[in-house]
Amino acid sequence: MIKVRSVRERYEIQERCLKERLERIVPQAMEQSGADIWLHVSREYNEDPTFRALFPPMYPTARRLTILAFVKTEEGVRRFHVAMPDEDLERFYERYWVDWREEPQMAALQRLFEEYQPRTIAVDRSKNFAVADGLSAGCEALLLEGLDETWTSRMYADDVFPIKVMELRTPTEMELMPEVADVSYSILEEMYTSEVVKPGITTTQDLEFFMRQRAVDLGLEYWFEPTMDIERAGVDESRITGVIEPGDLLHCDFGIRYMNMMTDSQRLAYVARPGETEIPSELVDALAVNNRFQDIVCENMLPGRTGNEVFEASLAAAREEGIDAMLYSHPCNMYGHGPGPTIGLWSNQGSIPVVGDVRVDENTCWALELNVKAPAQGRDKCFIYTEETIMLDSEGVHYLHEGRDKITFIG
Repeated sequence: MIKVRSVRERYEIQERCLKERLERIVPQAMEQSGADIWLHVSREYNEDPTFRALFPPMYPTARRLTILAFVKTEEGVRRFHVAMPDEDLERFYERYWVDWREEPQMAALQRLFEEYQPRTIAVDRSKNFAVADGLSAGCEALLLEGLDETWTSRMYADDVFPIKVMELRTPTEMELMPEVADVSYSILEEMYTSEVVKPGITTTQDLEFFMRQRAVDLGLEYWFEPTMDIERAGVDESRITGVIEPGDLLHCDFGIRYMNMMTDSQRLAYVARPGETEIPSELVDALAVNNRFQDIVCENMLPGRTGNEVFEASLAAAREEGIDAMLYSHPCNMYGHGPGPTIGLWSNQGSIPVVGDVRVDENTCWALELNVKAPAQGRDKCFIYTEETIMLDSEGVHYLHEGRDKITFIG
């Protein structure tokens, strides 16, 4: 059984990653942006989606109204918090609202603007990206009511900060992502065994609860409800549920959150018929086609390309090789469906305006999600659904866990 890190270790890692993010990634995002100040405003229990990227683990929610200001100066980016005193927060941010019992909070923020005279103030408002739309109507009203028009008129929506601050991985996160993937896949490997899967007895719902329970047992969160479905010879529908029978092709979808990092994975298993000792050759061949399409997509995930360009180039290459494929991959970072370039959608196999126009960057993590159709399971077009958690760095794409080229045999 795989072991996970203690809570103390996880907190230490998350704080190290936060320090790296604030010192490396935030300045990089500010350099790409035209903002003099990035303003982050969160209310308790209604936090901006970028909250988890900017605060230490011992500060799990906003305190009443928590404001951060990232200020571009000639010496670099200065980080202030305009919030009630907190020693955990003050290890990462300078406290600006010192006289908090006497001075109103908005007056302190106004004073900060007067000191630094920003020409442009970026706020998290967006109609295109959920993660960049964190300024609530209530918080915006507080800013408009509490600040001079001199400053509110300089506020504008800038998607760069929320996307890049959450999409780009720190050195420690890049180093630890294989470990996070190992923990996630270990649950699937434990599930796809004859001890757990009993043909004629075990149901797809049983296996869904197995994934949930094992994640909870390990002290982890699953960020979406795990799913399990079946492709069965003689049944036209590609994803059915119910009691598992010999000859079924099992397909799961599962992802965890661990140390503030996400996975998103789909793996296949075959339930043997009486007398079978290996996977039917047609399924082996179908998975090989799927693996080839995975590699095609990875070959086209080049930094500087947009998500739409990766999508179009990958499907064009698949068509040239006679592969019948669908592509719907997405960034996987602090959210499972994370900020960054969209590469196709299940519901739209075409170029996606705006969200598909974001460019691919190095030091990012992804869910390589796709399917192909190939002859198997008694029909001409059997769906082979897969999803791998992958990482892109300066050397290219890396699969984070072995086994993508195998269908687990349950005898």
